Order: sequence, then C-alpha cells, then structure tokens
Amino acid sequence: MNCNEKYILHIENSRAEPVIWENLGKYGGTDMLGTYKIRTDLAVEARERFTEDNVEVRGVEVQEDYNEEKDIRTTVVKITTENGARAMGRPQGTYITIESEGLSAPDEDYHREVSEELSRHLRQLIGLEKEKSVLIVGLGNPGITADSLGPEVIGNLHMTRHLIREYGLKSTEKQILHAISGIVPGVMGQTGMETSEIVEGVVEITRPDVVIAVDALAARNTRRLNRTIQITDTGITPGSGVGNHRNGLTEENLNVKVIGIGVPTVVDAATIVHDSMAHLLETLDEAEQKEFLEEMISPHLHGMFVTPKDVDETIKYLSFTISEGLNMTFAEIY
Repeated sequence: MNCNEKYILHIENSRAEPVIWENLGKYGGTDMLGTYKIRTDLAVEARERFTEDNVEVRGVEVQEDYNEEKDIRTTVVKITTENGARAMGRPQGTYITIESEGLSAPDEDYHREVSEELSRHLRQLIGLEKEKSVLIVGLGNPGITADSLGPEVIGNLHMTRHLIREYGLKSTEKQILHAISGIVPGVMGQTGMETSEIVEGVVEITRPDVVIAVDALAARNTRRLNRTIQITDTGITPGSGVGNHRNGLTEENLNVKVIGIGVPTVVDAATIVHDSMAHLLETLDEAEQKEFLEEMISPHLHGMFVTPKDVDETIKYLSFTISEGLNMTFAEIY
C-alpha cells in the first residue's frame, strides 16, 4: 500500500462471531451488508440509521448542542424504555457523544476545551457532592496502537488513593480529595483471564464507589474516527469493537456504578467498500444491493479493520485529552 494513502489496514484476530441483537435487522449494534456485518459502538450512529429512514423510536430521546466558538458538537441519546433498548440494540441509559473535527490534530493544550466538556458531563453522571473512591480501568492491548487508548490514559492520570491511605488529607490543602486508582488489566491473550474477572477481583478488594472504563471503539462513519468521545452510564464490553465480545463491565456484573468512555479508532473494512459505492447502491433495489455487496465484499474483509496511518500520534493527543478531563473532574478543591 502506498505510504501516502490516508488509511492503513489492520487485521485483528476476530474468531468470536459478532453479537447480532435478536429481531433488530439493521438497527442494532451492526448494519447488515448481505451476509456481512458493519459494526458501530456509537449510540449516535445507531440513532442516525432511524433518522435516515424517517423512523421515530419510542423510548429514545435525543438532544443536540453545537458550540460554534469551540467547534464542539454534543449529542445526548437517552434510552428510557425496553422498546427503545431493543430498537437501538443497546442497554437503557445515557449516551453522550462529544465531536470535534480538530480533536485528532496536534494541540499544545491537548484540546483543553474538549477536556472541560468531558469533565462537565462526568460530574453530572457521577455526582461528586462527597468524597468518592474511583477505579479507572484502561482497557485494551498496549502492543496494538489502535487499541492502546485505555492504557495510555492510565499513564497520564493523577493517582491519589495510595496518598490518602498513607497520609490522609493532612498532606494536602483540600478539604475533600477523591481516591483515584487505576489498573491496566491487559487482554485475555496476554493474561489467560477475562478482563471482567480481573476487574471484579480488584473491585471486591478495593471497594470503589465508581468504576470508569476507557476503551477504543469502532465507528460506522470514517469521519468520526479519532474525532469523537462517547460517555455512557451503561458500562462497556471489552473487545466489542472488533467482534471479540467478552463479559461486560457493567453495574449488574460489578455491583457498582460503571461509566464507559470510548473513542472510535477503527472502522470495519466493509464499511469503506460500502461507502465508496454508495451512489451506485442508491440506484439498486434492496435485493440487488444485497446481491451486489455479497459479490463485492470478499470474505477476508470480514476480519479487517481500518485505522488512520497517524494513529500513533493521534492516540497520544486523545489520551492526554481524556486523562486531563478525568484529572479535572476529580481535582476540584471544595
């Protein structure tokens, strides 16, 4: 592949079949292209599929806001009923999407305005009226650049739990200091253990009030790669972006509030094929589209994911942006 091309291909070992929500058709966590699946972890993209077809979903509320000065678009999707959850292919809860075209570009301040927006929403979801013990989990494989967001974020956080346990608040000028701890549990191929097993053990011993899981996601639209942050109070499923569905980190599993933070760093290769032929597909009926796509999307594309060629630098910017948002959230002096 020419080094000047915009994207590079990464092949992930995706032996596990992707989960398709029962009776959802194209309106689940995936879109159907013939016998192939296009994945998205973003609730805003799942919602857009209905908007394109002029379909209203009961039990799904959407609020949008655009700050022209900061060039930040915020979309809040609230799934309030079981019907909405089935239609969207996602659990009931709140999904906040922060988008900025310049998020993946170099910035000496590491996009402080985005960090502030992230911090504002985290405060609302968590509630910090009193001291909290917070465990931050950096999901992903540090050895794969596009999957290293979680571990990179952990490396930039200000940890305080050990200081509080050792010295209490006497060593600070703060009246309230949140106890922040972090862990990078790795992936099952490295540890031989499910990520959920490791996190459940840590939670049982440290007893945090809140768990925040940070992970790389998959997008449906290439324009959202490395330009979008999703925050949700429904938790997160490690590996879901590339079809490696593991036990989720949720409040139901951990018996503690779980916040998920993710950035889409990859897109299904089949999406690129589909989007490049969009104009042609519009001239075909549904049956012809299905037949055409089955012929054009070869089986080997099913295990391929695309990420921008500058993903290594972009992950650094994004990890600083997210970690600074987290540091701002828990560093306020009361």
